[in-house]
Amino acid sequence: MRRHLILLLVFLSAITVRATRKEIRINDNWQFRFSWQVQKNSERRVDLPHTWNAQDALSGKQDYYRGTGNYRKLLAVGENLKGKRLYLRFEGVNTVANVFINQKHLGEHRGGYGAFVFDITEFVDYGKENEVLVRVNNSLHLDVMPLVGDFNFYGGIYRDVYLIVTDEQHISLTDFASPGVYLVQDSVSKEKADVTARVMLSNFADARAATLTLNVLDGTKNIFSERKEIQLPNGKNTAKEIGFSLQKPQLWNGKKNPFCYQVEIILSVNGETKDRVVQPLGLRYYRVDADKGFFLNGEYLKLKGVCRHQDRAEIGNALHPAHHEEDMDIILEMGTNAMRLAHYPQASYFYDLADKNGLIVWAEIPFVGPGGYAEQGYVNQLHFRENGKQQLIELIRQHYNHPSICMWGLYNELKTEGDSPEDYIAELNALAHREDPTRPTVAASFLDDANPLIKHSDLIAWNKYYGWYGGSFSDMGTWADRIHGRFPQYKIAISEYGAGASIYHQQEDVKAGEASGWWHPENWQTAYHIGNWKAINERPFIWGSFIWNLFDFGAAHRTEGDRPGINDKGLVTFDRKVKKDAFYFYKANWNTEEPFVYIANRRHTRRTTTETTVMVFSNRPEAELWVNDKNIGKQNADAYATIAWKNVSLQKGRNKIEVKSYLSDNKNIIDSVEWFNE
Repeated sequence: MRRHLILLLVFLSAITVRATRKEIRINDNWQFRFSWQVQKNSERRVDLPHTWNAQDALSGKQDYYRGTGNYRKLLAVGENLKGKRLYLRFEGVNTVANVFINQKHLGEHRGGYGAFVFDITEFVDYGKENEVLVRVNNSLHLDVMPLVGDFNFYGGIYRDVYLIVTDEQHISLTDFASPGVYLVQDSVSKEKADVTARVMLSNFADARAATLTLNVLDGTKNIFSERKEIQLPNGKNTAKEIGFSLQKPQLWNGKKNPFCYQVEIILSVNGETKDRVVQPLGLRYYRVDADKGFFLNGEYLKLKGVCRHQDRAEIGNALHPAHHEEDMDIILEMGTNAMRLAHYPQASYFYDLADKNGLIVWAEIPFVGPGGYAEQGYVNQLHFRENGKQQLIELIRQHYNHPSICMWGLYNELKTEGDSPEDYIAELNALAHREDPTRPTVAASFLDDANPLIKHSDLIAWNKYYGWYGGSFSDMGTWADRIHGRFPQYKIAISEYGAGASIYHQQEDVKAGEASGWWHPENWQTAYHIGNWKAINERPFIWGSFIWNLFDFGAAHRTEGDRPGINDKGLVTFDRKVKKDAFYFYKANWNTEEPFVYIANRRHTRRTTTETTVMVFSNRPEAELWVNDKNIGKQNADAYATIAWKNVSLQKGRNKIEVKSYLSDNKNIIDSVEWFNE
């Protein structure tokens, strides 16, 4: 620990008076204890990201620890940093964080999914080690969203923490923890883009003249520059604007071409650079038509999406970049072009990955209703309403410049019993449009289509589970046609649809499991998605659909499937090691670039019938089946990338099943399994 402090002190001492901002990640070597551990030497070392619920919540313990944990770190601050401004930036702490420097209270942040920043300049002792203490509480607070949810409320400092050093004049860090630069796309077309850069500035010195320089970069090439002389008053979060236009701009065009310019903002005083911030500029225009769906840059785009929770096995929500990258690779492999990041703001790095890979993103605040559970998602009290507004502002300002984000989500599965949230949702909708007039709002409902809640967002979507929580697959199309006919003005999407599945639950017949029980057969999930996707795909007025869920996720209160504590509706297992059959159904339909064949029902390895159906998912037009080295023949794929051989005979004992598809270069792609016929 002492060596770490010396190295950090040397690093900070190397920052010269003329340097612009420095961002130093300070994730390692924190001391952690629970609030009830008051004895000396009860702390233990942890490195961030960290949650204290990785074990108890994921074991299915419904009363997993929801209370207070203390994180302490010694931070060396050199004498040479006098005259600088020092900030601590927390990317995510769940749920309420109180921050202390040298036992003096800096402030409190309420909300578990947005970033926040504290100015520590006046609280540190220069030339010494300073104690940073963060008291984190993840218990239920009736004045903090969310109040309830079908997911775990992991406690801890589960995202990165930074020490940021700036000059006294700098681009603001404390405007709701935004980057301090908003690139407002006033008007975008293939011919011209008009953009306003709104820059928030802070000055802790005397008022003086300053210069703002804006550069638009295409890779390393500077394609546009603008300078503006300004007066920089003393104070925080002073707004200045620079407008500019680009002729025949290159557009951010989803997965086809996720191109981004980079906009560099430089603040200088008397020719000396004081600060510099770079933000992405992905120029695009889009609209949603109630009859024809979603259009990006004038072209129709069916949004084929997934929902994603930010946790995984063994580590809870304390994810590292490699975890986000693995998730994104799986999303791209399936051919997905859209994501609903539910039910809260997720890591900035994941939005960065969405930008770079051209995915359309629905980002939302954690205004979560109870769904089919007890409790309420809304309490009509001033502090709760104000907290929701704060979290909405944080979401929009922190992620304003991500071109992937095309809609702001206002709520999920709220009810109107008790305190009705209708008026409050209308307030949130108006606030979202004041903060960002360029993007529409959206909401996820499970209420009747005549409920007044659904009228208070620009777009509306429903969570529908026909074939899992009652009903049949065909009900999806029937429902969609009815609501579109009854309310033709609604811009309709499916925000959730899915069915549970365990890779250990296999059966010969395709029969439904019990949604709230212990039997979740994998082949029923496959049949569910085939039936529901057909209904969605055949209706262009459904502008988007979002599978619930891409990955299994932690929900301690669930007692179903093959073990407690897991919602197993994912197409991929919680540890990301196994992609279920339904994953490959979508890959065959959505990913046309990577030829493959996949034998479904492959984990049903012990069979009791002498005849079976061999079902294959493939993005190839045809495939050939071999059973025990005997050629059974070729079959063509149907309109939904499915190939089936019926009444295939199996011999007693071991059976080798092999499927081949031949490519134009005389190569073939093969998948094979072994089934044992008892």
